Amino acid sequence: MNRVILLVEDNPDDVKLTLRAFKEHNLGNHIVVARDGVEALDYMFGTGAFLGRDVGERPTVVFLDLKLPKIDGLEVLRRIRADPRTALQAVVILTSSSEEKDIVEGYRLGANSYVRKPVDFDQFIDAARQLGLYWLLLNEAPPVR
Repeated sequence: MNRVILLVEDNPDDVKLTLRAFKEHNLGNHIVVARDGVEALDYMFGTGAFLGRDVGERPTVVFLDLKLPKIDGLEVLRRIRADPRTALQAVVILTSSSEEKDIVEGYRLGANSYVRKPVDFDQFIDAARQLGLYWLLLNEAPPVR
């Protein structure tokens, strides 16, 4: 079973750290990186650069930053939840924001989890590893319909 992770992150350093953590722990066969909200939605719905992608093959999990160019993470989450095809998609907000309004709004919009990115390098790597282990190996996802 091919386990795809959609990593929605515009910070190149955070992308590198996350990819490194997943690679070091053999998590995920394939990681798709979307660097803004438009790319994320294009991937999810098979539009734009991802036109023709089989949207029936959903990612196992979406790791979603909030502060994104073009379309912010909360709007990406809103659109994912609004579409019946993706309404049950596992979405983890992975962000540097610890603002209460972001946390509340993220959960109100249906995030499965809200994780604040650690600033420390080793803690960041460990957090990414733990997230990958949980969402790829332990979590039981709903069937794709």
